Amino acid sequence: MTTLRSLALPVDSLDESRADAEARFASHVTARLDTGTRELPHDIAERLRASRERALAARRRTALPHPKEATGARAERDAATRGTPWGTRIASALPLVALVVGLVAIKVVQDDRRADELAEVDSALLSSELPPAAYTDPGFAQFLKTNADAPVR
Repeated sequence: MTTLRSLALPVDSLDESRADAEARFASHVTARLDTGTRELPHDIAERLRASRERALAARRRTALPHPKEATGARAERDAATRGTPWGTRIASALPLVALVVGLVAIKVVQDDRRADELAEVDSALLSSELPPAAYTDPGFAQFLKTNADAPVR
C-alpha cells in the first residue's frame, strides 16, 4: 500500500515543472506574436520597434541606481523615515495647527476690540445730555451740524 509520503513530489521538482511550463507558455506566446508581427505593414512595425526601444531605454534608466544612492544614502534615508511615521505626520500637521490657532487668536482679539468700541459708543450715548429718542428725530442731523463746533464734554 502506498502512502501519501511516497507519492509526494519533492518541492524542487514542482518548482522545476512549473518553471518548465512557464517557459513553454512563453515560447508559444512569443511564436504567436512573431507570426502576427510579420503580417503587419512596415510603418506599424517601425512604430512598434521604436516604442519598444524607448520602453527598454526607460526601463534601463530606472533600473540603474543613482550614484549617491549606491553609496547607501538611500538606505540611510529609508531607515530614518521608516521608524517614525507618526512623527513625520505630526510634524507635517504642525504648521496647519499653528495657522488655525493664529486665526482663532486674531478672531478673539478682533471680537474684544469690537465689543470695547460698541461699549464706548453705548456709554457715550447714554451719558450724553441728549435723550436716546432724539437720535430718531428727523432734525437730529441738523442738530449735529449746528453743534459740531461746540466742545464735547
